[in-house]
Amino acid sequence: MPRLGASIRITLALAVAAAVAVTVTTAAGATRATTLNGAGSSLIAPAIAVWAPAYAKAAGVEINYSAVGSGAGIAAITAKTVDFGASDAPLSDSQASACGDCVQIPWALSATVPTYNIPGLHSGQLRLDGPTLAKIYLGQITNWSDPAIKKLNPGTSLPNLTITTIHRSDGSGDTYAFTDYLSHVSPQWASQVGNATSVAWPGGVGGAKNAGVAAAIASTPGSIGYISVAYVIQNHLDWTKMKNAAGNFVLASAPDIEAAAQTVKSVPAGNKMSIVDPPASASKAWPLSTFTYVIVHTTSPQSSDLRHFIFWALSPKAQKLINNSFLVFAPIPKVVLVAAEKTLNQVHS
Repeated sequence: MPRLGASIRITLALAVAAAVAVTVTTAAGATRATTLNGAGSSLIAPAIAVWAPAYAKAAGVEINYSAVGSGAGIAAITAKTVDFGASDAPLSDSQASACGDCVQIPWALSATVPTYNIPGLHSGQLRLDGPTLAKIYLGQITNWSDPAIKKLNPGTSLPNLTITTIHRSDGSGDTYAFTDYLSHVSPQWASQVGNATSVAWPGGVGGAKNAGVAAAIASTPGSIGYISVAYVIQNHLDWTKMKNAAGNFVLASAPDIEAAAQTVKSVPAGNKMSIVDPPASASKAWPLSTFTYVIVHTTSPQSSDLRHFIFWALSPKAQKLINNSFLVFAPIPKVVLVAAEKTLNQVHS
């Protein structure tokens, strides 16, 4: 597992500001070939924090990245104020139209995780399934001692404690993955709330970006929220075991995330993929797994440098840097890598 020194520190403190900037310079005395500026997903920020210094050393290129959320990243690349955007949600039809010649390239694989603050219960001691989680967020289950939760947790002491739901207040790929999953497992959620990077929440408390949601969960006994898995680990929060379509209760480990992605047998045009609630044949799959995308214009003054950086990020060496228990990014299936590299070849000057 790579050590996180001063130059590659991931800023995940609870008092984090509105944006997390990951900025790395080349080694002393080295010539900086170029600078690539990116913005978007906070899920991918821990990976870029590891990639950036390694790429600076290998290619002499500085990567400036601001984790402002997937929605803001899409807006920034659409407006061409950055060289690349990053989003855990694929572009909607309207976003793709507004972005013009943009392509989206899957470049990492991770997960969104329901995370809770229940006094006396630690990671993996709370078990939920999709329909129950949907009812919690719909406001139909409001106490941790509810019979539906007790049924999923035989032998576990659940407190008589009001549930506070926490959600993202900004446009978020984690929100997209979370609401995509709830839409798959709950017809009521699908019809009343739906799936998007921002939705009209039935209730609860909002937090800005992963750091804001983490802070809200940590400070609110009885709360439940959803966060990218690396932030759960960094903030020492407790995460839920989820019941997958095979009926197994699983944690969001790299092998379980990879198992969900292995259900992808072909990649559609545009690379838009959903791997939430994978079929029962994937017996170990984590049900809220997600690809995260880099978004670039096919015509760009920085096309050569962008292609080189993204090809490097997709390489086995770069993927191995983030495939560890600290960051919990899983290996991308070969069929997805082939599609990613094919799409990248469309980028030109």
